[in-house]
Amino acid sequence: MTVNKTTQTESSVAHFINTIENETKRNDALELVKIMQKTTGFDAKMWGQNIIGFGRYHYKYESGHEGDAPLVAFSPRKDAISLYLDASFENKEALLSKFGRHKAGKGCIYIKKIADIEVEVLKKMISLSVENLNKLYPNN
Repeated sequence: MTVNKTTQTESSVAHFINTIENETKRNDALELVKIMQKTTGFDAKMWGQNIIGFGRYHYKYESGHEGDAPLVAFSPRKDAISLYLDASFENKEALLSKFGRHKAGKGCIYIKKIADIEVEVLKKMISLSVENLNKLYPNN
């Protein structure tokens, strides 16, 4: 059985954010913590070395692979801030069209800075993502 390398840790979110050299990215990380904490109702926790997650759910795929993951998360990477939301929440494409400057991958949305996006759209996407994951994995 494969073990997930990204698991929740006891590392300090504040310490991690304080190590971010770029001031704009550091301030955006602090703002994203506030936004995600308020929107999800969960405290920020470190997942692995550089992902800040909120809440958790346990998934199990038909293949038998299972594990735990944060309901929503972000990581202030060098090139962009990666936002980790559910890949299939309701109205995703319509909301992304109103979201602002971003790039979207299968499981991530990449932004350069919060000033480039519509924060209210982000809050809606976070809520819908959590709602969808709770429907998909109701035993959390």
